[in-house]
Amino acid sequence: MDLGYFTMPLHPPGSNITETLDADLEQLVTLDQLGYAEAWIGEHFTSVWENIPAPDLFIAKALGMTKNIILGTGVTCMPNHNPFMIAHRIALLDQLAHGRFRWGVGSGGYVGDFKVFGFDPETGEHRSMARDAVEVVLKMWDNPEPGTYKHKHWEFTIPEPDEAIGMGLHMRPYQMPHPPIAVAGVSPRSETLRLAGERGWIPMSINLVPSEQVKTHWEAVEEGAQRAGRTADRSLWRIAREIYVADTTEQARDDMLNGVVRRDFDEYVIPLLNAMGVLGLMKLDPNMPDSEVTVEYLMDNVWIVGGPDDVERQIRELYDEVGGFGVLLAMGHEWQPKDKWVNSMTVLAKEILPRLSDLD
Repeated sequence: MDLGYFTMPLHPPGSNITETLDADLEQLVTLDQLGYAEAWIGEHFTSVWENIPAPDLFIAKALGMTKNIILGTGVTCMPNHNPFMIAHRIALLDQLAHGRFRWGVGSGGYVGDFKVFGFDPETGEHRSMARDAVEVVLKMWDNPEPGTYKHKHWEFTIPEPDEAIGMGLHMRPYQMPHPPIAVAGVSPRSETLRLAGERGWIPMSINLVPSEQVKTHWEAVEEGAQRAGRTADRSLWRIAREIYVADTTEQARDDMLNGVVRRDFDEYVIPLLNAMGVLGLMKLDPNMPDSEVTVEYLMDNVWIVGGPDDVERQIRELYDEVGGFGVLLAMGHEWQPKDKWVNSMTVLAKEILPRLSDLD
């Protein structure tokens, strides 16, 4: 099992953007030094809390500050982009990374961004647009044919090559035919993860859902793989979780109940999911009242929190419950107080991960 990181990031309204970007970059430098295998950075245009609108630019700077950690978009929300433009930006980023890059793609999920780019999520049109856009990008990287590409949501023209003036579509990724592609799923038996299995892409399970729902994610991956005549590879599967380690379980729980993670869920995550009508995603029992979806409930049923021994046990339980996976992604929050969070990330990587070497 490898360790990774997934950050949206999360910063409360009124935060100084320069300072939060610097802090997020500093987190990646620390994780790189600790040997974390990968880190994924989210994309949001209108979420004040999740304040990185251009993860490719953020990653470009982080590449120069780190040495080994693989960086990925988590995810490039295709409805936010013209595919001709994003094909060039992602290919250029992969070239700058010398391959130390993975391309997470998705259809988006934040209501404000849908409004900006004219999508009604009730229709599901953002999903079909995202699939179409990814296919066009892959075609441009593989065998770009000159001509006009028309779609309800875009139109662009690839010119005929003209050697006399050096004109033509020339940008390709460093990793051919394309960087490893990842998609994230949240709903039970996610159609997105079924697509991952069908295409051989990296499946990622979001941090918000209990393991009973996460189990259905792998069922979807296997169904997609079987549909395409592939064999699904569990080592590709990423599962994200809120993870926090302290010297004792009592201290870890106290830190979570009285720190930044409680703030983030009480003030943003739970109200957002409630407003979107999807609070049920976090419920073990669909009939439980919304009022019972609390930080205490999540810590007991979804998160991984405790002293080193308890955290190891919880990771093993998750692994066994879902049947095995390849990479555990710790979710990003502000590291406040910094010393406690750095200690948590260090113990997870240096003490607990070696104990899990039998999970293969």
